[in-house]
Amino acid sequence: MINIVYRLKSPKFFEEAIDEIELDGVIVRPTYLSICQADQRYYQGSRPSEILEKKLPMALIHEGIGEVVFDDSGEFESGDKVVMIPNTPLEDDVCRLNYSYSSKFRGSGFDGFTSDLIKLDSDRVVKIPDDFDPQVSAFIELISVAYQGISKFNEVAITPKDMLGVWGDGNLGFITALLLKEKFPESKVLIFGKHLDNLNLFSFADGVYQIHNVPDDLAVDHAFECVGSSASQSAIEQIIDLINPQGTVNLFGVSEYPIPVNTRMVLEKGLTIQGNSRSEREDFVGVVETLKQNPELFEYLEKLVTNICEINSLNDLKEAFDKDYISAFGKTVLKWNK
Repeated sequence: MINIVYRLKSPKFFEEAIDEIELDGVIVRPTYLSICQADQRYYQGSRPSEILEKKLPMALIHEGIGEVVFDDSGEFESGDKVVMIPNTPLEDDVCRLNYSYSSKFRGSGFDGFTSDLIKLDSDRVVKIPDDFDPQVSAFIELISVAYQGISKFNEVAITPKDMLGVWGDGNLGFITALLLKEKFPESKVLIFGKHLDNLNLFSFADGVYQIHNVPDDLAVDHAFECVGSSASQSAIEQIIDLINPQGTVNLFGVSEYPIPVNTRMVLEKGLTIQGNSRSEREDFVGVVETLKQNPELFEYLEKLVTNICEINSLNDLKEAFDKDYISAFGKTVLKWNK
């Protein structure tokens, strides 16, 4: 079967390519996709030149849903709505597959979801209900990243979870805080951020603080860093200062540069630092079940959808990336009409 793939050839330049796709596994037609900061780093050319040279041309986007058009296993029916899992393990490993060096990740080393059709193994798709909001469902992958980090935290935390602090008032901070409030309803979830306009959207939180105006006597039991880039340094410094002994510091933010950490205080307080990246099938299943059981979460997650762009051409795709780049908050969702 003929398939057209829309790849980033060089920063800010997309091209069409014709590929053959074999009729086996599950064939999905993308319907709604969502732009991630990682996609923007490739599009803007802000990754190191040697990485861009190695990975481009490449189809971007690793967040998205679609409709099944073919499944040779019979597990899915034509028209089923599914969320696509971008992590593609090549072999079993002793660690979780989202951390395995044997896994490949769509939109980071091989083609993402910007094509007419996507071929996946049956365990790389999870069915979603027809009544799920498709614009929110487009970034279930991002929600699953927060979900897996919270699941890991719950397994290793040994001290009380009375006060949970989330650093970062962006998309991931919002999602992480929302899931923490759902998972631990008796805990107080506090948000630490920089932008007052963003902080005002955290209506479900038990407290919000601008990072330069935090009470001297405030402390948290565990912390979640969702800042990223060079700003991670100041966030981690403040976390180590405010966290109680033997708390866990859960890192989500991505930085292109090394971030110094005050190891003296890490040792003195006996802190556990845990890294979180990507997710696996069990996290997608967990998110879908959580949304089924708590449909009110959609009302909060809808606040993250700030741009909805219909994609009928490569120029539409370019304009969507440009619009997303200047958005200070929220997700850009692509209604994929290709």
